[in-house]
This record gives sequence, C-alpha cells and structure tokens, in this order.
Amino acid sequence: MSRLPTGGLIDRAQTLQFAFDGKNYSGFGGDTLASALLANNVKLVGRSFKYHRPRGIVGGGTEEPNALVELRSGARREPNSRATTVELYDGLDAASQNRFPSLAFDLLAVNGLFSPFFGAAFYYKTFMWPKAAWEKLYEPAIRRAAGLGRAADAPDPDHYEKANAFCDVLVIGSGPAGLMAALAAGRAGARVILAEEDFRFGGRLLSENTRVDDVAPADFVAKSIAELLSLPNVRLMKRTAVFGIYDDCYAAIERAGDHLPQPAPFQPRQILWRIVARRAILAAGALDRPIVFGGNDRPGVMLAAPVQTYINRYAVAPAKRMAFFANNDAAWTTAFDAADAGAEVAAIIDTRDAVAPELSAGARQRGLRAIVGGEVFATHGKILKAIDIYAAGKSERLAVDGLAMSSGFSPNLHLTCHLGGKPQWSEALATFVPGKGPPGLSVAGAPARAKPYYARFQL
Repeated sequence: MSRLPTGGLIDRAQTLQFAFDGKNYSGFGGDTLASALLANNVKLVGRSFKYHRPRGIVGGGTEEPNALVELRSGARREPNSRATTVELYDGLDAASQNRFPSLAFDLLAVNGLFSPFFGAAFYYKTFMWPKAAWEKLYEPAIRRAAGLGRAADAPDPDHYEKANAFCDVLVIGSGPAGLMAALAAGRAGARVILAEEDFRFGGRLLSENTRVDDVAPADFVAKSIAELLSLPNVRLMKRTAVFGIYDDCYAAIERAGDHLPQPAPFQPRQILWRIVARRAILAAGALDRPIVFGGNDRPGVMLAAPVQTYINRYAVAPAKRMAFFANNDAAWTTAFDAADAGAEVAAIIDTRDAVAPELSAGARQRGLRAIVGGEVFATHGKILKAIDIYAAGKSERLAVDGLAMSSGFSPNLHLTCHLGGKPQWSEALATFVPGKGPPGLSVAGAPARAKPYYARFQL
C-alpha cells in the first residue's frame, strides 16, 4: 500500500470497497477513484487512443488526460469518466477502456510497431478499395479498435432536472481568492452563490501546507465555510461546475447524485442550472504544465501540483521513490512536502542555473539531492523504473518509480473567452493570461496574479 500512515483529509474510519477491472480494493471516505487506485499501487489505468501505449494517472482533477474509466454497468453504464474527479463510494465498480483482451496484455499494442505507417488520417488513404468494404468492413473494425468506451445499451433509469437561480455575485471556485471574494460580498449584504466543481470546498488550500492567518489551510477553509453558512444571503453549491457564459445567464451542471451508487427515489442525478448574476468573479486557479522529454507519457510520470494534492489531501505517496523535474519554485515545495510526509525523494532536478538560497537550504535540511542546471531526457520501463539525467556535461541513470514534472502554471481562463473574450499571450510566463472578458466578469486569484495587476470588482 502507498497510503501514508498519517495526514490527509480523508476519513480513515470510513472504509469503502470498490472494484477496478474485476479486482477488489479498498479506500477511505474523501478519496477519489484515482487516489484510491494510487493508494493500492495501481499505476496502469488505460491505453492510448491510437497505439495503445500504457497510460497512468497524470493529474489530480479535470485536467486528467489518461485515467478515463467506465463506471457502473447495465443501464447506468457511463464511459469516459475521469478517475481523478470520481468521488469514491462503497460498491463503486470501474473498468479500464480501449484494451483487448485485458489492460495488462493488450493485443492492439502491436500498433506501436507500425507507427511509421500510421500517419494522420492514414485510413482515409489506405482503405479506399473496394468502395463497399469501407462501410461493411473497414470502418467497423477501425471504430472497435479506436473507441474509448461503451455507452449503455438500455434506457437510462435516472432523471435529470433544470433549475434557475438568481444572485448579485456569482463566485466560481472556492480556493483562497474565491473564499475571500464570497466572504467580502456576503458580509456586504449581497446575494452570493459560491460554485465549486469539487466535492469539497477549498481549492488548492486542500493541497498545501502553507499556513493562512497562522492556521492550517484546512482549518482556514473550515472557518471560512462556517461563516458563509451562517450568512442567510449566501448559497454554497459544491459538485457544481460553471461551464458557460451566455447573453442572459451562467450555465452550470450540478452532479447531485453521481457520487451515489444510484440516486435516491425522486432525486435527480444531475441538475442543469441557469444562474442569473449581476456580477461574477472567476477564481478558478491554475493548472500545472508538463515538460516535453522522451517518455514523459509513461505510467509513473505525473504533474507536480497533483502529486502535492495526493500527498497532502489524500495521504497517498504516488510512488515508492520519486524524483522531481521542474523549472520553478513550486515543485520544490511539493518535494519538501513529500519528504516531510515520509516519502522517499531521490532527487530534485531543476533546469535553471541557480535557485533561491532558501530552496537549496530546504533540500540540505531534508537530506535531498538537488541537481541544478540539469534535465531529464528519457525514461525507462513499461511502468516507470528509471530516468536519464543530463547535468554538468554528464549523463546519469537514476532508479525511480515516480517522476513529478512542472514547467510552471497556466491559469484556468476558459470562461473569460466566452462572449467574444480573447486571452493575451504573456511572453514572460509562457502562457495565455486573461484579456478582455465577458461583461460583468472579474478575475481573481491565480488568473489575476498572472497579469501585472490584480482584478478588481465592485458590488
């Protein structure tokens, strides 16, 4: 087991049983399917779309590209669910996709041997004759090989609802900026809706150890949520993702019953919300970016910020022996958290020629090896077993079963691009930052800090 003996925000008194590919495992209340799989040392979770290469968990939320699983069975079968966003419940039944006959032994992995011949849209140029064979033979075979999941073949037994809500201020995201925005508006007497797509409020505060107002982040979140609950003009909506901005409303989906084996009688499984707000504040945070190098898609290679989430929120060490490869300070903090939690950190590799003295001191204090001015250029193993490092004119192979990478952060600015909004490119940050967005939408938190000024809003 990779579960850390202490820490985390999980409920260790609530043991939950679940299955993945027919094998039984256990997790705790507050886990996601991804964190529970990692806690049980399950690293291979899927296959790539075209060449059926092995794939593992990379992220910790909606950014996850690999861990797409099939949930439930029968009429409630649901394909292509991200394991990183699936809230664990007792009796959950999940299965991997895009493999035959099994995940560990996939016959279609032979496609990788013929990759030089499988260029983009090769099938349109190759399977042209005889003409009738395309519809009857070629297309069905290609679709069976490339499909990522199976839809249910029976009528959906659940029901879904539509609802309307009205407020003065809609706050999107419940990280530190979102919480403070909701508190400021709520204390001023405005009608506030705080929408959070996660099943727990707090955003990045759930993943970090940096103290806020001299208290632990989780305690700060609990105190803030308690005050918001005490305000009659504030409405808290978790498991609710705001996905669109239209001329007259904000659109959101609430997963009201997705975290249950099946919804209770008369309970909708999902609710489509039409939220009419005078103003909105986008406090959706930022996502870690990967680094391009040979084999960065191998199971065991993850983003650094999600690694911090698994360690601090779920008390899971994603690997027995980890290395960290980055070009920024945040990944060093993740490595320090991993070491402080008892995980083995083999090395911190930073592409920069120099780092802040406090980072070097923190590594020395914990006995961690720091390689400044180095880079990872290759990985080895079907599931990660070793990495190749180049530094100071020499190459070295380091045995690890986990690698966390980070090339900086990109703000979650998607909603600012609705209604004709356009992002702006920041050469200094090597990412897009919010430009002029939809009318009535302000930006706070990480997206705002990506700009040379802070977004301001007025009630």
